[in-house]
Amino acid sequence: MNSTTRFKLSFMMFLEFFIWGAWFVTLGTFLANNLKASGSETGAVFSTQSWGAIIAPFIVGLIADRYFNAERILGVLHIVGAVLMYQMYNASDVSVFYPYVLGYMILFMPTLALVNSVSFNQMKDPEKEFANIRVFGTIGWIIAGLLISFVFHWDSPEGIQSGLLKNTFLMAGIVSLILGLFSFTLPATPPKVSEGGIKVKDILGLDALKLLKDKNFAIFFISSILICIPLAFYYQNAGLFLADIKVSNPTGKMAIGQVSEALFLLAIPVFFSKYGFKKTILVGMLAWAIRYVLFAYGNADNLSFMLIIGIALHGVCYDFFFVSGQIYTNSKAGEQVKSAAQGIITLATYGVGMLIGFMVAGSITDMYKSGDITNWKMVWIIPAGIAAVVFLLFAVLFNDKTKAEIETKIA
Repeated sequence: MNSTTRFKLSFMMFLEFFIWGAWFVTLGTFLANNLKASGSETGAVFSTQSWGAIIAPFIVGLIADRYFNAERILGVLHIVGAVLMYQMYNASDVSVFYPYVLGYMILFMPTLALVNSVSFNQMKDPEKEFANIRVFGTIGWIIAGLLISFVFHWDSPEGIQSGLLKNTFLMAGIVSLILGLFSFTLPATPPKVSEGGIKVKDILGLDALKLLKDKNFAIFFISSILICIPLAFYYQNAGLFLADIKVSNPTGKMAIGQVSEALFLLAIPVFFSKYGFKKTILVGMLAWAIRYVLFAYGNADNLSFMLIIGIALHGVCYDFFFVSGQIYTNSKAGEQVKSAAQGIITLATYGVGMLIGFMVAGSITDMYKSGDITNWKMVWIIPAGIAAVVFLLFAVLFNDKTKAEIETKIA
């Protein structure tokens, strides 16, 4: 890969995740303070990510992969997304805001697959080259958070009070427009369709459902859905929680989670080779319970270190469960259904699991909110309990017999 192509792909990844990090982290705070949304309404808004994840395979599989170059549809989706972001910036009520964010997420979620397609198309050895490109996406997310907290101060108590937090949508919209236009300069990635064309069952990954006949994979599959319930609490409430208890520069501090994610990604091969899949994934599950206990009992003063540790555990929570789960899925699937298997897991987690999770998180938040006061201790203790139950079920029911096989796959 020449240096020009490497730069373009790296810049594409940077902008892609800068856009997401620029508004999604502070979304819960914005909804509660600017639009006065209830917990259930906030949950409905966050669930648009799940609807986007469910619909994304159809956009990529039935449209992008069949008729258009990936970089061109990437450009169109981000340009239209910029317009929707501007409408979200102008919205003054959650009922007005919701249709725009739903439309945006239906368009944005497919771009996560498209940027990967554009990147892989230029690589001779994706397993070695992709990580060096993808890391710029994590950097983009981190930079967005640092700008919001330390440069613009939109998430400060004064910024929230004066309504400046809505500027995150304007910033994301501008960068979305830039990426939309920039996408047309990316290397050509033409559609790749077999002579028989793409079938709906291939898009949905239905062939991969036969993996569920394996008891251990079925337990992993169900556990993946269940663990997304506590995950939804973090996405929906963490930013709002930190702002509500008056933690300084909350969005910037949450960027610690992305730094952690990048670092712990490097530790996964070591854990796999030494402890196997079951112990690695159990560490990830346990980390979810521990981080929520830390959130429940920490505060913005003398116990603020507990909140920082909880945020820093994001790398263990995400990488040790989701990334290791992807490796496990890859090891269980045959060559013909590898892509379908990854697709069905993504649909189950970011689609079904998160959809249920946001509904539960919204209801629990409403249950423990009285006026402007939220009982955050209970809001965090409940998902900690859910994560602990999933941990115990997986520990008892999952019988790890594939350690040697997985070690071979990642060696």
